[in-house]
Amino acid sequence: MEGIGASPLQAPVRGQDALHPDGQYSRTAKWFHWLTVPLLFAALSTGLVIRFMKDDAKMPFYALHESLGLLILGLAVARLAWRGISPPPALPPHIPEVQRRAAAMVHHALYAALILQPVLGFLTTNAYGFPLQGQTAFLGFIDLPKFMEAAPGLAGVLHWGHSLLGWAFPLLLAAHIGGAIYHHALRRDGTLLRML
Repeated sequence: MEGIGASPLQAPVRGQDALHPDGQYSRTAKWFHWLTVPLLFAALSTGLVIRFMKDDAKMPFYALHESLGLLILGLAVARLAWRGISPPPALPPHIPEVQRRAAAMVHHALYAALILQPVLGFLTTNAYGFPLQGQTAFLGFIDLPKFMEAAPGLAGVLHWGHSLLGWAFPLLLAAHIGGAIYHHALRRDGTLLRML
Protein backbone atom coordinates (compact mmCIF):
# COMPACT_ATOMS: atom_id res chain seq x y z
CA MET A 1 0.00 0.00 0.00
CA GLU A 2 2.83 2.35 -0.77
CA GLY A 3 1.91 5.93 -1.59
CA ILE A 4 -1.23 5.96 0.57
CA GLY A 5 -1.02 8.65 3.24
CA ALA A 6 1.96 10.83 4.05
CA SER A 7 5.06 9.44 5.67
CA PRO A 8 6.21 11.07 8.92
CA LEU A 9 8.88 12.94 6.98
CA GLN A 10 6.27 14.38 4.61
CA ALA A 11 3.69 15.24 7.27
CA PRO A 12 2.92 18.96 7.43
CA VAL A 13 4.50 20.99 10.23
CA ARG A 14 2.01 21.88 12.98
CA GLY A 15 0.16 25.00 11.90
CA GLN A 16 1.55 24.94 8.38
CA ASP A 17 -0.51 26.89 5.87
CA ALA A 18 -0.06 29.43 3.06
CA LEU A 19 0.93 32.20 5.51
CA HIS A 20 3.17 29.89 7.55
CA PRO A 21 5.04 27.71 5.04
CA ASP A 22 7.54 26.62 7.69
CA GLY A 23 4.95 25.97 10.37
CA GLN A 24 4.18 28.19 13.33
CA TYR A 25 4.20 28.38 17.09
CA SER A 26 1.06 27.41 18.95
CA ARG A 27 -1.47 30.09 19.85
CA THR A 28 -0.50 29.76 23.52
CA ALA A 29 3.21 30.22 22.74
CA LYS A 30 2.36 33.33 20.72
CA TRP A 31 0.35 34.74 23.63
CA PHE A 32 3.26 34.15 26.01
CA HIS A 33 5.66 35.88 23.61
CA TRP A 34 3.52 38.92 22.85
CA LEU A 35 2.49 39.43 26.50
CA THR A 36 6.14 39.40 27.52
CA VAL A 37 7.19 42.08 25.00
CA PRO A 38 5.34 45.11 26.47
CA LEU A 39 6.02 43.99 30.05
CA LEU A 40 9.73 43.74 29.31
CA PHE A 41 9.94 47.15 27.66
CA ALA A 42 7.98 48.71 30.54
CA ALA A 43 10.24 47.03 33.11
CA LEU A 44 13.40 48.19 31.31
CA SER A 45 12.02 51.74 30.98
CA THR A 46 11.03 52.06 34.62
CA GLY A 47 14.35 50.55 35.69
CA LEU A 48 16.22 53.23 33.74
CA VAL A 49 14.04 56.07 35.06
CA ILE A 50 14.10 55.21 38.79
CA ARG A 51 17.57 56.56 39.43
CA PHE A 52 16.53 60.00 38.13
CA MET A 53 13.39 60.25 40.28
CA LYS A 54 13.26 62.35 43.43
CA ASP A 55 13.27 60.25 46.58
CA ASP A 56 9.65 61.03 47.46
CA ALA A 57 8.49 59.82 44.01
CA LYS A 58 10.59 56.66 43.74
CA MET A 59 8.36 54.22 45.62
CA PRO A 60 5.57 54.03 42.99
CA PHE A 61 8.20 53.40 40.31
CA TYR A 62 9.86 50.71 42.41
CA ALA A 63 6.48 49.08 42.99
CA LEU A 64 5.68 49.12 39.27
CA HIS A 65 9.17 47.95 38.24
CA GLU A 66 9.20 45.09 40.73
CA SER A 67 5.66 44.00 39.88
CA LEU A 68 6.51 43.97 36.16
CA GLY A 69 9.60 41.89 36.91
CA LEU A 70 7.64 39.27 38.83
CA LEU A 71 4.98 39.12 36.10
CA ILE A 72 7.77 38.54 33.55
CA LEU A 73 9.24 35.83 35.77
CA GLY A 74 5.87 34.07 35.99
CA LEU A 75 5.38 34.28 32.22
CA ALA A 76 8.91 33.00 31.54
CA VAL A 77 8.44 29.98 33.80
CA ALA A 78 5.03 29.29 32.22
CA ARG A 79 6.56 29.62 28.74
CA LEU A 80 9.25 27.09 29.54
CA ALA A 81 6.66 24.71 30.97
CA TRP A 82 4.56 25.14 27.83
CA ARG A 83 7.58 24.44 25.61
CA GLY A 84 7.97 21.15 27.46
CA ILE A 85 4.34 20.27 26.73
CA SER A 86 4.14 21.74 23.24
CA PRO A 87 7.60 22.01 21.62
CA PRO A 88 8.02 24.75 19.01
CA PRO A 89 8.23 23.81 15.35
CA ALA A 90 11.71 22.84 14.22
CA LEU A 91 13.64 25.35 12.18
CA PRO A 92 13.25 24.63 8.47
CA PRO A 93 16.14 22.99 6.61
CA HIS A 94 16.92 26.13 4.59
CA ILE A 95 18.27 27.91 7.71
CA PRO A 96 22.11 27.66 7.68
CA GLU A 97 23.75 25.90 10.64
CA VAL A 98 25.56 29.02 11.85
CA GLN A 99 22.23 30.87 12.04
CA ARG A 100 20.64 27.95 13.89
CA ARG A 101 23.39 28.07 16.51
CA ALA A 102 23.17 31.86 16.82
CA ALA A 103 19.38 31.71 17.22
CA ALA A 104 19.66 28.98 19.87
CA MET A 105 22.28 30.98 21.81
CA VAL A 106 20.18 34.16 21.78
CA HIS A 107 16.99 32.31 22.74
CA HIS A 108 18.69 30.48 25.61
CA ALA A 109 20.29 33.70 26.84
CA LEU A 110 16.94 35.52 26.69
CA TYR A 111 15.15 32.80 28.65
CA ALA A 112 17.92 32.75 31.26
CA ALA A 113 17.80 36.55 31.58
CA LEU A 114 13.98 36.61 31.80
CA ILE A 115 14.23 34.33 34.83
CA LEU A 116 17.47 35.45 36.46
CA GLN A 117 16.85 39.21 36.22
CA PRO A 118 13.59 39.29 38.26
CA VAL A 119 15.06 36.87 40.81
CA LEU A 120 18.11 39.13 41.24
CA GLY A 121 15.84 42.17 41.55
CA PHE A 122 13.63 40.48 44.14
CA LEU A 123 16.63 39.39 46.21
CA THR A 124 18.20 42.85 45.87
CA THR A 125 15.18 44.68 47.30
CA ASN A 126 14.98 42.18 50.15
CA ALA A 127 18.68 42.58 50.89
CA TYR A 128 18.26 46.37 50.95
CA GLY A 129 15.53 45.88 53.54
CA PHE A 130 12.60 46.66 51.24
CA PRO A 131 10.58 43.47 50.78
CA LEU A 132 7.61 43.67 48.45
CA GLN A 133 5.23 44.86 51.13
CA GLY A 134 3.31 48.04 51.86
CA GLN A 135 4.22 50.77 49.36
CA THR A 136 6.12 48.35 47.15
CA ALA A 137 3.71 45.40 47.41
CA PHE A 138 3.33 43.20 44.33
CA LEU A 139 0.75 44.83 42.03
CA GLY A 140 0.30 47.47 44.73
CA PHE A 141 -1.67 45.32 47.15
CA ILE A 142 -0.18 41.81 47.52
CA ASP A 143 2.42 41.65 50.31
CA LEU A 144 5.03 38.98 49.60
CA PRO A 145 6.98 37.26 52.39
CA LYS A 146 10.23 38.78 53.58
CA PHE A 147 13.02 36.34 52.75
CA MET A 148 15.97 37.88 54.56
CA GLU A 149 17.06 40.61 56.91
CA ALA A 150 18.73 43.68 55.45
CA ALA A 151 22.25 42.88 54.25
CA PRO A 152 23.78 45.99 52.64
CA GLY A 153 26.95 44.21 51.46
CA LEU A 154 24.99 41.47 49.73
CA ALA A 155 22.52 44.03 48.39
CA GLY A 156 25.35 45.88 46.63
CA VAL A 157 26.58 42.72 44.92
CA LEU A 158 23.05 41.70 43.89
CA HIS A 159 22.30 45.22 42.64
CA TRP A 160 25.48 45.18 40.55
CA GLY A 161 24.42 41.86 38.96
CA HIS A 162 20.88 43.11 38.38
CA SER A 163 22.17 46.29 36.71
CA LEU A 164 24.70 44.44 34.56
CA LEU A 165 22.06 42.03 33.30
CA GLY A 166 19.70 44.97 32.74
CA TRP A 167 22.24 46.52 30.39
CA ALA A 168 22.70 43.18 28.61
CA PHE A 169 18.98 43.00 27.78
CA PRO A 170 19.09 45.64 25.00
CA LEU A 171 21.92 43.71 23.34
CA LEU A 172 20.00 40.44 23.50
CA LEU A 173 16.83 42.12 22.24
CA ALA A 174 18.75 43.79 19.41
CA ALA A 175 20.13 40.40 18.36
CA HIS A 176 16.68 38.78 18.58
CA ILE A 177 14.81 41.55 16.76
CA GLY A 178 17.64 42.03 14.26
CA GLY A 179 17.56 38.32 13.44
CA ALA A 180 13.80 38.43 12.88
CA ILE A 181 14.12 41.47 10.59
CA TYR A 182 17.03 39.88 8.72
CA HIS A 183 14.99 36.76 8.01
CA HIS A 184 11.88 38.68 7.03
CA ALA A 185 13.37 41.56 5.02
CA LEU A 186 16.55 40.09 3.54
CA ARG A 187 16.14 36.32 3.39
CA ARG A 188 12.37 36.67 2.88
CA ASP A 189 11.70 33.33 4.54
CA GLY A 190 8.91 32.45 6.94
CA THR A 191 10.91 32.65 10.18
CA LEU A 192 9.24 35.80 11.55
CA LEU A 193 5.80 34.61 10.45
CA ARG A 194 6.08 31.58 12.73
CA MET A 195 5.38 33.87 15.72
CA LEU A 196 2.63 35.94 14.02
